[in-house]
Amino acid sequence: MFREAGCGDFEDILRLYRQLQPTDPVLEDGSDAATCEQILGSPGLHIFVLEFDGKIVATTYLNVVPNLTRAASPYAVIENVVVEESLRGRGVGKQIMADTLQAAWQAGCYKAMLMTGSRKPATHAFYRACGFLSDAKTAYLARPS
Repeated sequence: MFREAGCGDFEDILRLYRQLQPTDPVLEDGSDAATCEQILGSPGLHIFVLEFDGKIVATTYLNVVPNLTRAASPYAVIENVVVEESLRGRGVGKQIMADTLQAAWQAGCYKAMLMTGSRKPATHAFYRACGFLSDAKTAYLARPS
C-alpha cells in the first residue's frame, strides 16, 4: 500500500534512511523528529511510504515547489528514495516511484526532478526505467564551505 507517512512512521523511515546514508550521525537531541513533524505539517512537502504486510519497505520524499513560469505550474523534486535492501530488484522501487510521480502529476507539476550521487550503473538504469532522462538538464551542486 502506497500512502503518505505519518509521525508514527518516523522510526521505520529512519531505518530506511540509514540504509541510504549509513554514515549519518544518530541524533540524540530529537531534532530529526522535529524536522519530520515540520515536513509532515508543511503544504507541498510529502514523505511517502510503501507497505507490504504492514511493514514499511520503501520511502520517497516529494517536494512540490510553487513556480512563476510554465503558466505558474509547480514542479517536483524527489529526494531520499530508499527501498529495503533485501527487496531491491523486485519492482518495489519502480512501484513507489510510479506512485510518487503520480502524486506529482496530480499536484499539477509540469516536471519532476531528482539527483543521485550514485555512480552505480544499476542506479542510473533504475531511474531511466522509471521515466527519468539523464540528458534533459544539467545539475550543479553547491555546499557550504
